[in-house]
Amino acid sequence: MNDAILVLEDGRTFHGDAYGATGTTVGEAVFSTGMTGYQETLTDPSYAGQIVTMTAPHVGNTGVNGEDDESRRMWVAGFVVRDPARRPANWRATGSLGDELVAQGVVGISGIDTRALTRHLRDRGAMRAGISSELGAEELLARVTASESMTGADLAPSVSTGQPYVVPAVGEKRFTIAALDLGIKTATPRYLAELGVETHVLPATATAEQLLEHGVDGVFVSNGPGDPAAADYAVAAVRGVLEARRPLFGICFGNQILGRALGLGTYKLRFGHRGLNQPVLDRVSGTVRVTSHNHGFAVDAPLDRPTDTPFGPVEVSHVGLNDQVVEGLRLLETPAFSVQFHPEAAAGPHDANPLFGRFVDLMTAERERGSAVTPPPIVDHTTGEKA
Repeated sequence: MNDAILVLEDGRTFHGDAYGATGTTVGEAVFSTGMTGYQETLTDPSYAGQIVTMTAPHVGNTGVNGEDDESRRMWVAGFVVRDPARRPANWRATGSLGDELVAQGVVGISGIDTRALTRHLRDRGAMRAGISSELGAEELLARVTASESMTGADLAPSVSTGQPYVVPAVGEKRFTIAALDLGIKTATPRYLAELGVETHVLPATATAEQLLEHGVDGVFVSNGPGDPAAADYAVAAVRGVLEARRPLFGICFGNQILGRALGLGTYKLRFGHRGLNQPVLDRVSGTVRVTSHNHGFAVDAPLDRPTDTPFGPVEVSHVGLNDQVVEGLRLLETPAFSVQFHPEAAAGPHDANPLFGRFVDLMTAERERGSAVTPPPIVDHTTGEKA
């Protein structure tokens, strides 16, 4: 087993063993608090450019399989674990995590104190880092400090689909939507398909005209990596959809893009939210959801009052209970809403799955009432109550 080092941009160094591919990589060091779902994490395009530390101490025991990938490949810049499993032990496993990391060229490190690393990032904030099994600490630190910051990074086009494709509805087709792929996960159109929604997935740089050209019933704006302040093309597309009054639902990066389209600002969080156990207050239904997160940026909006926008007032519909971060937006006069977390929860709890039902309700009401101005009441599909 080869030796490896992890060096943070402030000079903190960890020594361990090479895990996965050998070599050198740099990226933004972050941590994920999920105890499960490492395969979904590794293949989530939202993690592009990031070195992900798993806070769970034992990783890889269920191996990997051909069913749980959330995209066509692993996107993480690097992977950090404390104790990798020596062998997979699950009936669904088709291989080991370590072998798959090697096959996909993901450089990692194991055998380090991931709790100490997590506490360091929590106290000092997410920062650039490097992993290497071939360089010394000083040379690796030089590469880290010369690398690009996540602030200002435009990464969505690099993870998006190159060509449009269609995910058909399961059973009777009720609606057709366009999805702006800023880093979409496989589970999202699958959940929509089960609700009778046919999804036309378009590249990240698709215009509003392209999103709307087939007379779709609604538009979905996906999760994705990078700084929302750098994605002006997506902001312009969302503004065009809002002007056309077509129902719109955004998640994660899509929440930030909707916020920018409404004239709100975004900012970088100190260490972000990443994991499967984030409590969020749903102000629409008055319930608390345990949700799956992966975001390092957030929308800047007042929590105590609606904000006027060119498309009518918008209110903060969801709030993170750990730090009061904006976790969702809801327009009051235009059929659009968004959340900062992942309702498809791959992996994670299923508390937020009913949000896909809210999107379907919005499209149903818009179809029935034509050009009416006031959006329909939103139903909490968990309780059946109207907000």
